[in-house]
Amino acid sequence: MLTLASLDLIRGGRRLFAPVSLTLAPGEAVVIAGPNGAGKTSLLRAVAGLLIPASGEIAFAGFDDPDRARAEALHLHGWNDGLKAARTAQAELAFWARWSGATDDHLTAAVDAFDLHPLLHAEVRRLSAGQRRRLALARLLLPPRPLWLLDEPLAPLDAAMRTRFGEVMARHLQGGGSVLAAAHDPLPVPHRTVTLQLAEEPA
Repeated sequence: MLTLASLDLIRGGRRLFAPVSLTLAPGEAVVIAGPNGAGKTSLLRAVAGLLIPASGEIAFAGFDDPDRARAEALHLHGWNDGLKAARTAQAELAFWARWSGATDDHLTAAVDAFDLHPLLHAEVRRLSAGQRRRLALARLLLPPRPLWLLDEPLAPLDAAMRTRFGEVMARHLQGGGSVLAAAHDPLPVPHRTVTLQLAEEPA
């Protein structure tokens, strides 16, 4: 589904990590590990097309055009939830459904998956950090896309919701989807770990 070949990133004149190569197969979850500042978030942003690598290759199976793959085949869930504080949870979901072309069935599945029914009429500003994260994660199902890029998705979730999100991820993987996550906490699904090595040479 995804191949990184000798990927090299430079930010602020600093090489973030030693060149990274990995493959991510359908049905597989990979965790990108490493200390703070190692470049985990930057790697996800490069895969999503938000950062330009200094060198190396990012390829998506089934797509000759990486930009088309990013538009049609992946979801990026960043550390910042990117929610509008003045909207209700329901209005926020409706906006994302319209923007992404999701169907009513997708919207219903997202609400059910993250138990959002009690929150729909609350303003986003009134939600706790964990509730906001649930609302943001629901966008992964609006509509479903095969590749999920997740940046510390578990951090504000309680134990029960981590288990529920694990069930959502498991269904995604069983359906042939893939997950690439930057995370300090282990994902609640079977996964492989790739640890970034700090670059030994300056940029």
